[in-house]
Amino acid sequence: MDSEPLAPLGSQVASTVERVADALREKSWMLCTAESCTGGWLAKVCTDLPGSSDWFHGGFVSYSYPAKEQQLGVIHEDLVAHGAVSEEIASQMALGARRASGANIAVAMTGIAGPGGGLPSKPVGLVCFGWSVSGGRIVTASEQFPGDRAEVRLRTVLRALEGILEVRD
Repeated sequence: MDSEPLAPLGSQVASTVERVADALREKSWMLCTAESCTGGWLAKVCTDLPGSSDWFHGGFVSYSYPAKEQQLGVIHEDLVAHGAVSEEIASQMALGARRASGANIAVAMTGIAGPGGGLPSKPVGLVCFGWSVSGGRIVTASEQFPGDRAEVRLRTVLRALEGILEVRD
């Protein structure tokens, strides 16, 4: 994969991480991540920023159904009924991560990064997000991203960060 076309997107991710860090520090909040399709990429970009231990608690990489159930408390019957790539599961992942970590905010993402694995109802590039905020608020969203596996994953990381800024209040 040629990383040159992803450079501007990577730059945008880095600047958004800084904005997230400032916003979370301002509230004395900690962030936890629950990642599937990104495989820990969000946690990586968060910890690329020096001093991230001020606002980044840690994260879960829960790729398989059993990992989602064991690590995050996702309900097996819901996985079977909705599939892992669904807002229902993303919300459970986010809530489970926030509860397990004690963080003030958690973000979860589950999707189909490709190149295979897509279905007509759930195509490659579909990603579902969940944000869980202290006090019980959960926000979900779905996005359809273009590009190859790396681009879908990087766009997912960026959208997850942008969502943190949107729901933190």
